Amino acid sequence: MKKLLASFILGLGLLTAGTAVLAQTPAPAEAAAPAAAAMEAAAPAAAPAAEAPAAAPTPKLDSGDTAWMMTSTMLVILMTIPGLALFYGGLARSKNMLSVLVQVFVVFALMSLLWAIYGYSLAFGGEGTFFGGLDKLFLKGITAETLSGALPTIPEYVFVSFQSTFAAITVALIVGAFAERIKFSAVLIFGVLWFTFSYLPIAHMVWGGGLLAKDGALDFAGGTVVHINAGVAGLVGAYMVGKRIGFGKEAFMPHSLTLTMVGASLLWVGWFGFNAGSAGAANGVAGLAFINTVLATAAAALAWIGGEALHKGKASMLGAASGAVAGLVAVTPAAGFVGPMGSIVLGLIAGLGCLWGVGGLKRMLGADDAFDVFGVHGVGGIIGAILTGVFAAPGLGGTQPADYAMGHQVWVQFKSVLITIAWSGVVAFIAYKIADVLVGLRVTEEEEREGLDITSHGETAYNR
Repeated sequence: MKKLLASFILGLGLLTAGTAVLAQTPAPAEAAAPAAAAMEAAAPAAAPAAEAPAAAPTPKLDSGDTAWMMTSTMLVILMTIPGLALFYGGLARSKNMLSVLVQVFVVFALMSLLWAIYGYSLAFGGEGTFFGGLDKLFLKGITAETLSGALPTIPEYVFVSFQSTFAAITVALIVGAFAERIKFSAVLIFGVLWFTFSYLPIAHMVWGGGLLAKDGALDFAGGTVVHINAGVAGLVGAYMVGKRIGFGKEAFMPHSLTLTMVGASLLWVGWFGFNAGSAGAANGVAGLAFINTVLATAAAALAWIGGEALHKGKASMLGAASGAVAGLVAVTPAAGFVGPMGSIVLGLIAGLGCLWGVGGLKRMLGADDAFDVFGVHGVGGIIGAILTGVFAAPGLGGTQPADYAMGHQVWVQFKSVLITIAWSGVVAFIAYKIADVLVGLRVTEEEEREGLDITSHGETAYNR
């Protein structure tokens, strides 16, 4: 155990040093200051009186923004419970249905508590390079009257709640990669470690003023923080937990595509809170993110079933649902930065790219990623994060200024993707190892064959 902890500390140390070097960019040259003082002294009559700088507006609560952010928070909760739980549950075999529901539900509850205890402080409580600070442990210093520093028109409690749903769903997404064979206790131990040492630092680096924010990375609602982060952790987990018994020999068919379709629909609806809510206010940016979430998702669903029909001769319900999720993932980092037509192109690319991700790429990787967490969230997140740098350009309908340098931004986006992959992969590997040492990762062969509903939870989803 001591060796594992030492390896964990050493790995994080090497990783932080490497990411700092990779993300380092030269500071822009400062313009030389003109000799204005001398000129004013020589010709005081010609110089206009300097105007006093305008005072910063006093933060004031806006009831419309507050109502929208509370609604968005509820929509993101809906994405996870029951949306994600039903989406994954339908993909599982009937003997494992409840185990998936329990894992998603309990992970969501656990991460919500950890977020309030220390997660919010480490992600948004300071200005460190990799972590925030400890000033807001246990939500210290926040009251019902406190306005958010990040979003000064809403109460800080609302901002804390909104961000907690992002943290919780990110860990819950990983469940789909190692479903049907992992111990419930191992899920919880891994979740706590990975949340603490991967989700929180990546969230701080991107949204809390840390390394990637200083580098100029664009991530509107979580392409790197949520989807690449979770996708990589899921892939590592699929390797480390191992393949399900019979993988490659038996057909592991979803037991209820009806539930999967219901789950996908709830994800689509809830994602409006995820993306449009990330505008932080009820404003035009929220409207842009809203329509982009409609268009990219629709385009990706059509692209997926189109590719499926060309390849297999038939378009499937699972393909439409998976394509929709792929589009939602890809537009997440771009939602408030690209124009509607850019979001359509992004969705088309993501639909086809993720179709390859769950097919050809999955076969190349050789991992039993049960519900294609990496193929959809990892691949879709990478596509979305990098192409945000392209479609954010004003010439392509994006919202960035006229002097936007597309090539430079794409490079910044690429670096942020690499850093997220490396960070999440290292932390996930160590977290799985620690869980394996403490309780073991995998259930016994007999338990797996009987199904985790009975053997892990003593219940069944359906009467036999």
